[in-house]
This record gives sequence, C-alpha cells and structure tokens, in this order.
Amino acid sequence: MTRFPLTPEKFQEQLITWQQTHGRHDLPWQENPTPYRVLVSEVMLQQTQVTTVIPYFERWMVSFPTIEVLAAATEDEVMSHWQGLGYYSRARNLRKAAQYIVDECNGLFPDHVETLLKIPGVGRYTAGAIASFAYNTYGPIVDGNVKRLFCRFFGVDGVPGTSKVDKQLWGLAETFTPTRNNRSFAQGLLDMGATVCKPRSPNCLECDFQEYCLAFKSD
Repeated sequence: MTRFPLTPEKFQEQLITWQQTHGRHDLPWQENPTPYRVLVSEVMLQQTQVTTVIPYFERWMVSFPTIEVLAAATEDEVMSHWQGLGYYSRARNLRKAAQYIVDECNGLFPDHVETLLKIPGVGRYTAGAIASFAYNTYGPIVDGNVKRLFCRFFGVDGVPGTSKVDKQLWGLAETFTPTRNNRSFAQGLLDMGATVCKPRSPNCLECDFQEYCLAFKSD
C-alpha cells in the first residue's frame, strides 16, 4: 500500500481551509462561475498570466455573453477579440466548442468529466476544471502549478511532462481530489502553486504543508 505524507482526507481539509483564508477570491471568472465562463477563462489562462487574461476575459464576456452568441459569431469576430493574446488556435477551439455544445448538446453543457472531454479542444485538465469550478463536483486537475506542488510535496522523482511522471501525478490527483467542496479544493491547488509553492524562491516558511512536504524535509 502506498504511503503518503498525509491522508487524502487530511490533505483536502487542510488545503480547503487554507484556500478559504489565503486564496484568491476576486478573479472575474470566480463570480457566477457558469460552465461557459469557466471554459473561456481556462482556455485563456493556458500559457498566459492571470493579470494578462483579466481584461481579455472581461471584454470577451461583453461581446460574447453566452455560448449561443459565441457559436453564432464569425471567426473574424472571435479572432479580433483574441488579438494580442497569442496561441490563436485557442480562440478557434473556443468557437468550435461553442458550436458543438449548441449543435450537439442543445446548448446544454455536459456536467461530467467523461462527457466534457467530448467537447472539441477540451482536454483532461480543462474538463476537470469545469467540473470543479462550475459544478463543484469531482474533477481532478493537473497543470503546471499542480505538477510542481505535487512533485515537491510527494517527492516525485523524474521530470514533469514525461509520460511516466505525468501518469503518476494524475494518479495522485485522482486519489487526493475530494467529492465535495471541489471548487475550493481546486482553487486551493492553483493558489498554493501560484503564490506559495512558486517555481523560484518558494515561500516554504509560510506554507501550511511544510512539515509534511518531502522536498522541504530533504532540503
């Protein structure tokens, strides 16, 4: 049986408590986190800083307030709103996703990870994020922040991004993701990675998980 520094239940409880006190609560996509708003924010946040995304997200929601409006928009209209954000295939994928949901799902967003993965351009992380943030249900997530946090906390050997390590990290995510309070838990993972367990100069002395972290214990 695999031994963990903390039980999944204790890890969940501690992270959720930390997020409620120290996490981010005022991001625009956290207000009224509908599946559509979560999808747009998560696609925009791929490879892009939060501070850069905020004004784009706010302008997008004014022009394309619903999935139906986005599905009916022309590609030129969509691309003009993405100008300057980079990685332009993301904008085309958002439009394709909107058309799929309107045409194939009668405008109703899927509400489970397995069915969310059928949406064009939606991968494993985005499906988990929509399940967690929009529906507050079970949805494991692994992005760059989570990879770094898990590798350090659990003492994972190897290079993140390789199939062997990523398989292990997704296994940890599936084991440690709760079946309730998922919105706070998922946000806690992202916030902990972004504000405490940073790539350089992590704030280990301010981390609530310091005493359990295998990377900290091994210096």
